Amino acid sequence: MNARFIDWIWNVRGSLALGQGQSGEQALAKLSPLFLEPYTEHDRSGDTLMFTKTHPAAQDKMAVFESGVLKVEKGVGGPVLHYHLTSRFLLFSFLAPLLFLFFGQLAIWTAKPEPTPAEAAAKAKEAAAKPLPELHPIDKFLGAPAPEKPKPGEPSRRKPSSTAAYVLAGIFAALYVIGRILEAWLVKRLFLKRLEEQPD
Repeated sequence: MNARFIDWIWNVRGSLALGQGQSGEQALAKLSPLFLEPYTEHDRSGDTLMFTKTHPAAQDKMAVFESGVLKVEKGVGGPVLHYHLTSRFLLFSFLAPLLFLFFGQLAIWTAKPEPTPAEAAAKAKEAAAKPLPELHPIDKFLGAPAPEKPKPGEPSRRKPSSTAAYVLAGIFAALYVIGRILEAWLVKRLFLKRLEEQPD
């Protein structure tokens, strides 16, 4: 399988046409300040800029991306900036719903099968025949109610449920979709804003 078909999950790709008369060197010079943040290393070579981040600060506008490549190439209408950014945060956000779905299914797979009506009746009869434990003197003094025998047909335990796991999976799936779309839009807007800035 071509990795390109699945790497969109944690990779963001895009392109921006440069302004009239703007060279690749000028464009990367405007974008370089974004990579002067702490724990960020970048290297410019010609019309290509590569960066890596380790433990980026929360105020870093590109903290969600730990590596990437920005390259200016010639297009039909002029120079075009192409960028390819990688984010482990997006990958973990994508895997989180799958993890909760697995836990939900695991709860069902490992649950004990429900007893048949005959087995349930036999257990209820056996429980009814057992004498109830006496209340502790301290509990009696505090007015605690005496233990009661289980009523006929009353379930002895709750059925296993995977609802909570499915709800969490849905929440994290929604967060991934929103984050994937939002981060791609935010980084494109950030680059565009920098490229449109006029030199001092």
